[in-house]
Amino acid sequence: MNIGIDATCWWNNRGFGRFTRELLTALFQLESNHHFYLFVDQPLRELESLDNVTVVQVTSSRPTTEAAVADSRRSVPDMYQMYKAVARTPLDIMFFPAVYSWFPVPRHVPSMVTVHDAIAEHYPKLIFPKWKNRLFWTLKVKLALWRSSRILTVSQAAKAEIIEYMGVHGSHIDVASAAPNPRFVQTHDSALIAAARQRAKLPSDAPIIVYVGGLAPHKNLHGLLDGFAKAAQSGHIGNVHLALIGDFKGGGFLSNYTSLNEKVMANPMLRERVHFSGYVSDDDLIALYSSALAAAMPSFSEGFGLPAIEAMACAAPVLSSDRGSLPEVVGDAGLYFDPFDTQAICQAIIDMVESTTLHARLSANARARARQFSWERAARLTLEHLENLHGG
Repeated sequence: MNIGIDATCWWNNRGFGRFTRELLTALFQLESNHHFYLFVDQPLRELESLDNVTVVQVTSSRPTTEAAVADSRRSVPDMYQMYKAVARTPLDIMFFPAVYSWFPVPRHVPSMVTVHDAIAEHYPKLIFPKWKNRLFWTLKVKLALWRSSRILTVSQAAKAEIIEYMGVHGSHIDVASAAPNPRFVQTHDSALIAAARQRAKLPSDAPIIVYVGGLAPHKNLHGLLDGFAKAAQSGHIGNVHLALIGDFKGGGFLSNYTSLNEKVMANPMLRERVHFSGYVSDDDLIALYSSALAAAMPSFSEGFGLPAIEAMACAAPVLSSDRGSLPEVVGDAGLYFDPFDTQAICQAIIDMVESTTLHARLSANARARARQFSWERAARLTLEHLENLHGG
């Protein structure tokens, strides 16, 4: 079978970019008789040596990772060039690892599009505050759903939200998963940890809670700061600090950095304990997770929650919202709270700090839970769904 894959979001630093890189890398390593054609709009040298992969680079006025963002959109001529490239290639099916970079393909080619979540439909104003951007996103997604034979998503919770907020029938949705990269393993190397903390502008010896991800409104970081401030003011968490790790600018998506920074600067206690570390490398991320008291995932909703599983693989338990996919992913490795209740966030932080027995149990659970997820398993499930699409 000749499988076409849109890989234009390979270079994206957000979750769906990482999903694309990890899933496709695992997919190409599976034993199969299939050949994969990757359609890209930037040079992709990493995969050119693989016998089962052909990289098709398409000329584009702007890469998708620059154009398909919250305050912009891809041009019709660029998408038409992608369409023509697919039409010239002898494909049996077409796969999109993210609806974010979807473009129309010829009708005779069955396609599967990955919809990671329905957050933009559930909380539209938190994702696209401008009505025009919201309209373009809605039209693109509706067209993608209409033209696709199957929908892939990454959790049962995401499937339920897609059904509820996008109106897709459950029988048309397949579920795979995501996973931590095998590199995410707890390190005890004090030199690596010290260097990572220094680069992230964090104190060398203080207990830290880390948040990793976009600084977008739906991530509920204002709620996290309010809960953390209450916990700090209670006197029950000692000298715990909070690290917010992620691209300040949002990678082209809506960012709350300005208002978050203003909140921190206005509160002397937060100003002393909260650190905006910016984007960090995976090596530093592993070191920071490994030395963290916990990872925080306060989101109003998540399709999967990749930072949570990566933190868990490094033995960090999770201070987790009880919404979306997070209970499904985190399982018995976290303490849960209502993300709309800052007192509940505060109490979860206090409980995580005060009970060393609880923390040790959750940390052990985190490592065990993370081992249940692998990219090989996700790739096998995805390939099975693609084969069923072709066979159907």
